[in-house]
Amino acid sequence: MASHASMPSTAPSASIEPPRRGRPPRHRSGDDGDTRALLLRSGLALLTEKGYSAVGVDEVLRLAGVPKGSFYHYFTGKEDFGRATVAAYAGYFAAKLDRWLLDDNLTPLARLAGFIGDAIGGMKRHGFRRGCLVGNLGQEMGSLPEPFRAELIAVLEDWQRRTAACLEAARLAGEIAGDSDCAMLAETFWIGWEGAVLRAKLERRARPLEVFAASFHRLLPPPAAPSATPRRQTQTQTQTQTQTRR
Repeated sequence: MASHASMPSTAPSASIEPPRRGRPPRHRSGDDGDTRALLLRSGLALLTEKGYSAVGVDEVLRLAGVPKGSFYHYFTGKEDFGRATVAAYAGYFAAKLDRWLLDDNLTPLARLAGFIGDAIGGMKRHGFRRGCLVGNLGQEMGSLPEPFRAELIAVLEDWQRRTAACLEAARLAGEIAGDSDCAMLAETFWIGWEGAVLRAKLERRARPLEVFAASFHRLLPPPAAPSATPRRQTQTQTQTQTQTRR
């Protein structure tokens, strides 16, 4: 992942809604023509750095270079825009998780390690100013409209399912113990990871992420050591056969 907050120029890929009140969107030279996506990318950059409460519509418009009429062509207001940003981020981030966690060229635990390393690199590129949109908004839930709660929980649970599938692949490959509770481990990962991202943003350094990654790796139950019993039985049988021949 480039970072929790980085989105490529083509994301998000959400479809354009039917026109609402406001003037039609203004296309800009060099833009991809999708003003709605431009607004969402600008909102993401601001919300991951400052949070929902501290960002107003006018600040989003200034960053995007879009007139207010175009904003209301796509969104009824700030709440509608915020929820659309969460949905776009969820889709973008799920695709990024899949690119790491479903990479058959790596072992399952190497996929998870790759995701972690890429995420750390992304936060470094942004000077640790940006965090996770879902984590940021979760911290503000007391002042957010109530519909955000279920939507944020659903996003986290989706990330947990994808991570659990990767850990299940690790279990089947013998990288972790055969009786591992992969769903619980995935939930533990995301509870800890979101806290580590928050701490890294606070301290402006990678150490919280690195400490958590190392701790989680140690938390994974190791596969059982190969039993030596079959070999001892074979040695005993050989000794018995030798004595019989004598």
